[in-house]
Amino acid sequence: MSQELLAIIEQIEREKGIKKEIMLEAVESALLSAAKRVIDLKPDEQFKVEIDRATGDIRAFRNNEPVTNIDFGRIAASTARQVIIQKMREAEKDVVFNEFQNRVGEIVSGTVYRFEKGNIIVDLLGKAEGILIKREQSPAEDFKQGQRIRAYVVEVKKDVKGPQIILSRAHPNLVKELFELEVPEIYEGIVEIKAISRQAGERTKIAVSSKNDKVDAVGACVGMRGNRVRNIVNELQGEKIDIVRHNDDVREYIKAALSPAKVSEIKLDKEKMKAAVVVDDDQLSLSIGKHGQNVRLASRLVGWELDIRTKSMIAAEALGGAGKEKPTLPEAKEPEGKVAEKPKKAKKEAAKKAVKKAGKKKEASSLAGLSAVGEKIIASLEKAGIKSIEDILKAKLEGLVKIKGIGEKKAQKIIAEAKKLS
Repeated sequence: MSQELLAIIEQIEREKGIKKEIMLEAVESALLSAAKRVIDLKPDEQFKVEIDRATGDIRAFRNNEPVTNIDFGRIAASTARQVIIQKMREAEKDVVFNEFQNRVGEIVSGTVYRFEKGNIIVDLLGKAEGILIKREQSPAEDFKQGQRIRAYVVEVKKDVKGPQIILSRAHPNLVKELFELEVPEIYEGIVEIKAISRQAGERTKIAVSSKNDKVDAVGACVGMRGNRVRNIVNELQGEKIDIVRHNDDVREYIKAALSPAKVSEIKLDKEKMKAAVVVDDDQLSLSIGKHGQNVRLASRLVGWELDIRTKSMIAAEALGGAGKEKPTLPEAKEPEGKVAEKPKKAKKEAAKKAVKKAGKKKEASSLAGLSAVGEKIIASLEKAGIKSIEDILKAKLEGLVKIKGIGEKKAQKIIAEAKKLS
């Protein structure tokens, strides 16, 4: 039994990574409990069981004197088996927890094992199971059972059933780690990732700089014929990636962050960390991006609030909008294209107020004639200097989407109705 026990424990150590000493101590403790049940001990007597680490021989001591009348061969086999199984389970959990705890912030590989209430359970190469919860999934990605997957380790928690490994495919640092794996210059510290902003499944902006004048940071990340960044785009299933050069000059940094749009002028408010950006009319939609995506990601990347306007908008403000608060582009608080329906009575009251305030004789010439908007949108339009149907038609789509709470779809509906009323 002695040599067989050591052989089993050593095999477990090799295969499971559980230290031999931990297993031997557990078996000793179990044998001690078993031995106490078959001998009579006085309250003041000391009793211990030891396993020889070299030979595997089991010895018992009462008050430091060897005990020879205990047949350990009879009880050792079943006791050791139970202890080993139990200790293996506990130790395996600890080994897995410690291994993945040290890998928080890294990318791990596995295969899609099963789907559970919108979550994806990932088999991490047979060592453990990770969970890719729904909010950490990229909306543009679709995985199938058995498919290979790489994910970013966000957190590792201890649980009764074992370690819970939280994975992510939506975290900005997933892209950062992918660049580190793909670009040797980043791994070696020659090229540094300064900032990153991401809308998972849509677009990522990443700012890089080089510590070596002979190494182009952007070129290193793009790779020969775009191979390096293409590999990352493929891994993210088509997500667009903008690589920009970090610059200590805030104006130049903002220009780079807003690419591919071209910027004409930038005015900075350093105290409030705000920047007024001026672009040509044909660059407005490009600088804003789909649903404000481009300007939002650029703002996160540089850490400044960006207000984008065109030259014609500034000219219009100078002529007829003096004293009016300029429109800004924060993230819409209401879902784009969806405005909560107001009760009919509230709409009528809002219409009366709008007509009275505008001073128009005909309802069709005021904002009150628009059935596609509610009181909140009317207030936002008036705040931006748009008080009539004529003003809406002059502002066009580009002007309306810059107003808080109005998305592209909502703006199109407003313009269509304004044309009918004009």
